Amino acid sequence: MHPKWLLPEFVDDVLPQEAQRVELIRRRILDLFAGYGYELVSPPLIEYLESLLTGSGKDLELQTFKLVDQMSGKTLGIRADVTPQIARLDSHLLGEEGVTRLCYADRVLRTRPIEGDMSREVVQIGAELFGCSGIFADIEINRLLIQSIRSVVKRSLTLDLGSVSIAQSVANWLALNSEASTIFYEGLQSKDTATLEEFSKDFDAEARKVIMTLPTLYGDSSVLDVARTALAKVPGVDRGIDDLESVYQAVKDDVDYVAFDLAELRGFQYHSGLVVAVYVEGDATPIARGGRYDHVGEAFGRSRPATGFTIDLRRLSGCAIELLREDSQRKIWAPCVQDSPELRAQIAELRKDGDIVVEDLLGQSLDSIGKGYTHTLVKNERSWSVVVIDSKKQSTNR
Repeated sequence: MHPKWLLPEFVDDVLPQEAQRVELIRRRILDLFAGYGYELVSPPLIEYLESLLTGSGKDLELQTFKLVDQMSGKTLGIRADVTPQIARLDSHLLGEEGVTRLCYADRVLRTRPIEGDMSREVVQIGAELFGCSGIFADIEINRLLIQSIRSVVKRSLTLDLGSVSIAQSVANWLALNSEASTIFYEGLQSKDTATLEEFSKDFDAEARKVIMTLPTLYGDSSVLDVARTALAKVPGVDRGIDDLESVYQAVKDDVDYVAFDLAELRGFQYHSGLVVAVYVEGDATPIARGGRYDHVGEAFGRSRPATGFTIDLRRLSGCAIELLREDSQRKIWAPCVQDSPELRAQIAELRKDGDIVVEDLLGQSLDSIGKGYTHTLVKNERSWSVVVIDSKKQSTNR
């Protein structure tokens, strides 16, 4: 028999210190989004399954919890990603012309943890830009992504850039059907050269060379010049390479390293152009992902260019351990004296000014209150004064 306090595998509680840090980061990043003109939305945790998975591909379906609605009898899904919901809002509910900027900070739940995640419940924070197919939209989104992480993390950052459109252009040049395209894309994504070698046997020498070159196109910015030469005969490839070059030039000074992988096809059923990932020093799993997904809105009746990103907020919090509260905010221990109007007024004023004031309910001594308090309230002859608590938990006049 399981103890009643056990949680399911890969589901955990967020305890006070981490929860405080996550909330501080959430507020800071949402304020940053607002400064760029992104408006906050919050879609529901559950939707009808067909709406939730529209345009999202097989991977998201496997990650989605499904249940039967006791009111309608229809199948519902618990969201495993917020981005498709934001696309639905833009396409179906808002219906605005021109550029729309939306942002969110919400929880998702997945059937299994993915890519090294320690939890199936993830707090996502992200931004999405709709209505602009030009490269300036991708540049804005990537600058905002990097600035969001930089606002709380001091470690070095690596930006990984790829473009699904390059492999899609090659597939079109090869005239692949749907089944062959899937084999081709999956072989590229996994760098499975044996599968690609077998796959390329039915093509001429020129096509085989292109197929086998693609998985080798990764590294620093010199890869772009190599790709222009190696894929010169493939129509449409130049556009994808140009987009990568433009984003690279715009953000290269904002990160410590930029890496390219022209066979990066994560979410090839979903993305339509640039794909990005951000890695923090010391972590082999990306802390943020993003890219262009121009075709998702079609399923909701309104095709709109779209690009955006999502950050794993709890993992970002783990990279910002030193970030707790602003230095100016004090945590004050106050005695509980109910018959002192002066103390009540002092506590109210301190809280109004932004200080944390915690009242003693158990008659504890200063030495037993635990860590985390910076000041205490002490009664003088006629008034209450805020004094500093030193490292030995003894009060000294400030």
